[in-house]
Amino acid sequence: MNVDLEHLRASLLNQPEAGQFILEEGAESLALTPAAVLFPIVTRESGNTVLLTQRTAHLRDHAGQISFPGGRVEPDDASPVHTALRETEEEIGLARRHIDVLGFLPEYRTGTGFRVTPVVALVRPPFELSLDPFEVAEAFEVPLDFLLDTANHQRQSLHYRGALRSYYAMPYGDYFIWGATAGMIRSLVERLGRQSG
Repeated sequence: MNVDLEHLRASLLNQPEAGQFILEEGAESLALTPAAVLFPIVTRESGNTVLLTQRTAHLRDHAGQISFPGGRVEPDDASPVHTALRETEEEIGLARRHIDVLGFLPEYRTGTGFRVTPVVALVRPPFELSLDPFEVAEAFEVPLDFLLDTANHQRQSLHYRGALRSYYAMPYGDYFIWGATAGMIRSLVERLGRQSG
């Protein structure tokens, strides 16, 4: 189930579009902080992978969770691409020369108060990472085909802020990919036309 990179590029937005967004349960009434993440697809000879991070346990936002590299927009950031590349460099030390931006997924509005622009990009090996030990406990790769296969997507729920919230999860080995990260992966699946219900 290999992904045709041209089909991938064609399925993405050329620019972030204000009218296109995905709303997590619970985000409807929140004031949302702008943020951007890099959705990094590593072009390995053995098959494309997605580079993810595990956040350290002491962070205020999304402690211990699996996430894409990224973070909140700073005043000097010229665009979501700038935010995503800056945060990626700060968090995991991935140099911009290895990254080719393909396009964007719709803005993802989280129940934890962020409106996130996912920037989808190809990452060309070889590269070296240098993790910020304050923010990132680990960086690892998951096969893209695994993440795009809806057979690996679970619908789960939890009580959060007094309400039962539903979310997607994609367990992979010892890693539990869920919440906004899984939601953005699901967004790509749907744009590629792979949704199976």
